Formats: sequence, structure tokens, C-alpha cells
Amino acid sequence: MVKRRVAIIPARGGSKRIPKKNIIDFNGKPMIAWSILAAKESAVFDRILVSTDDLEIAKIALEYGAEVPFLRKKWADDHSTVSEATAAALQQAMYYWQEEYSTVVQLMANCPLRTGQDIVCAVASFEKEQRSAQISCFEYGWMNPWWATRIDDTGQPIKMFPEAFDSRSQDLPKLYCPTGAIWISDTDALLTYKSFYSPLHVFEPLSLRSAVDIDDYEDLKFAKALATEGEISK
Repeated sequence: MVKRRVAIIPARGGSKRIPKKNIIDFNGKPMIAWSILAAKESAVFDRILVSTDDLEIAKIALEYGAEVPFLRKKWADDHSTVSEATAAALQQAMYYWQEEYSTVVQLMANCPLRTGQDIVCAVASFEKEQRSAQISCFEYGWMNPWWATRIDDTGQPIKMFPEAFDSRSQDLPKLYCPTGAIWISDTDALLTYKSFYSPLHVFEPLSLRSAVDIDDYEDLKFAKALATEGEISK
């Protein structure tokens, strides 16, 4: 049994906030196409698998060069985690192709600005540091979470980090937010914990542009604005 790297792109058909989100047009191609093309461009995978429950998504994925040998039968509802769906797809792939994989890389279809080079760098870091799980993130920029507040019924702010309000922004530690762009795991760890947030997971920073995660129409507008700043890798 040969050990290989497999990319898994989860793409269920039942998106609510943006109907058919994974295949809507983004800069002239279906959204999912950008993730497939980035995976191919990276040239680090033995398999690029799209895990979907939707025949239309499967058809488009095949057209752009991914493999869709089976449809997702479970983990396609609003309550299942993406990690569970990816772990199930990994098990199906191992059984279907009778192959073992040393590394599984999850690439969310709604992160179209992540590039092949981003994937190459992330995989290189994962393997160089001999990590068991690695989750992409980005550094907060103009939004400063240290000054985050809730607002009560009277309009009064409830400060989440009250001590930070006495500090200048440049004196506060950097904060990072996870993004679904590139999640990597040792296959044994993912199958054991059914999550990329396994006990020894680490965060690996990406640029804000590469990290953009599209969940609603405001995110979509933001991603399209960033995309106009330069050409997306084709």
C-alpha cells in the first residue's frame, strides 16, 4: 500500500445564506473551480477529491479536473461538522481506491482566493515541522478584536477585554482568526478525532486575501473586491 497526499474539497449542495454557493459564478468560473485549480497548480497531491451530495456540483467538479467517484450519503446536513464529512470522505476514498494516505488536506470551496503556492507553502510547513494537524488563519488588521464589545438593552457597551481599552493598538499582542482555506492533518489523527482540531493542532498564518472565506453576500462582495486587485492564479 503506497502512502499518498489527498486533497478533499467538501461542497454540499444545501447552502442557505447563498443558494448554490459552491458553484455560483466567481470571476468567470464556478466558485469551486478555483479550489480545484489551486490544488492542481500546487502539484502536491496524488488525488483531488470533491466530497458532495449534489449531482450538479459533481458534474462541474469533474469538468475542472477533480475526482468524484462517489456521492456523500451522510454528513450533508446543517448540523454535521465539515471535519466529520472530510473524515468520512477520506475513509471512502481509502476503501474505493485501496490506497493509504499519509496526509489529508481539506480545501473549502468557498475560499477562491487561496492559491496553489499557498498550498505548497502550507504543506511544506506541515511536513517540515512534522505536525499532526495544521489550520490556516489570518492576522486581524483594521478590525481590532481587543476592543470588541457586546451591547446591552440600554445601549451600554460590555467590554470583552476591558484591560485593552487602556492600551494603544500597536502595544497589544497580535490576534488571529481561523479560516477554512487550508486545513491539514495526519490521516490517523483525523480518523481518530474526526476533527482537524486534534490535541496537537497548530495555526499557520495566510495573507488576508488568500484567507477570505465566503459565507454570505457581504463576504462575496469583499472577495470580489480583493480579486480585482490582481489576477487570480489560473
